[in-house]
Amino acid sequence: MTFGVQSKGVYAIATTPFFENGSIDFDSVDRLTDFYQDSGCTGITILGIMGEAPKLEPEESRAIIKRVVSRAKVPVIVGVSAPGFAAMKSLARSSMEIGAAGVMIAPTPALRTDDQIVNYFAQAVEAVGEDVPWVLQDYPLTLNVVMSPGVVAKIISNHPSCLMLKHEDWPGLEKISRLRAMQKAGELRPFSILCGNGGMFLDFEPERGADGAMTGYGFPDMLSELIDLFAQGKRDEAHDLFDAHLPLIRYEQQLGIGLAIRKYVLKRRGVIASDAQRKPAQMLSAAARAEVDYLLARLAKRDPRAAV
Repeated sequence: MTFGVQSKGVYAIATTPFFENGSIDFDSVDRLTDFYQDSGCTGITILGIMGEAPKLEPEESRAIIKRVVSRAKVPVIVGVSAPGFAAMKSLARSSMEIGAAGVMIAPTPALRTDDQIVNYFAQAVEAVGEDVPWVLQDYPLTLNVVMSPGVVAKIISNHPSCLMLKHEDWPGLEKISRLRAMQKAGELRPFSILCGNGGMFLDFEPERGADGAMTGYGFPDMLSELIDLFAQGKRDEAHDLFDAHLPLIRYEQQLGIGLAIRKYVLKRRGVIASDAQRKPAQMLSAAARAEVDYLLARLAKRDPRAAV
């Protein structure tokens, strides 16, 4: 499976299903993989920030990669961000040997200056190998690393193996427009832009030049439909669909419990058996679960997929 500079659609950010005792639930991994594909996703990204990757042993990470890659009929991207380049290289090379389409690399939170950021990715590419296709993750809200359009452009220009930007800046619509303008002016080569942030701004990102979404919102089937509606020029229909889901999208964006909400929704939809997380974890209170249930019930009046 391959992905490239023309990748479009929805790459689902996969959660990692666990049993209540903390062990990996591989049957739920299988159901989740099938669910993403049946939802129209054009790719799957595993072991990202929302995949609880830092809580996994190296052999567990490889076991998950093997399981998903063996089952998936779409490209699989593996998050390989790590505190050190030795671990990053090991997981990246293993991922590609297993059959992943590419890897995703985020900046380490210690970076502050533009030069530090550019140099970090130069070292990361040297570590994993210039033959490994990769996604540049731009997520300042969580990683506290701010990359200007100029810095993003420099990294992409310096490294032909970077095929995609996972755009999660906030606010970030102007960044998308700026990067696409640089391309139109011939200052920047082609690359794909898929957006995260739970889909919070996916009502306008495609119109600014984004190719789709790379996020883990519990309704990837809705995200796929939304991208298709924009591609067909059905702007009002796209916004109507987005507006119906916005209360749940917004609720899921709460820092600290976003993953808990996402797993709970996937459990309610019958995709994963348990919404358990590995410790340390922040679980939903009874009140929060009731609020999510209420949001799902209201959403079901406008979208039958939420009738769980």
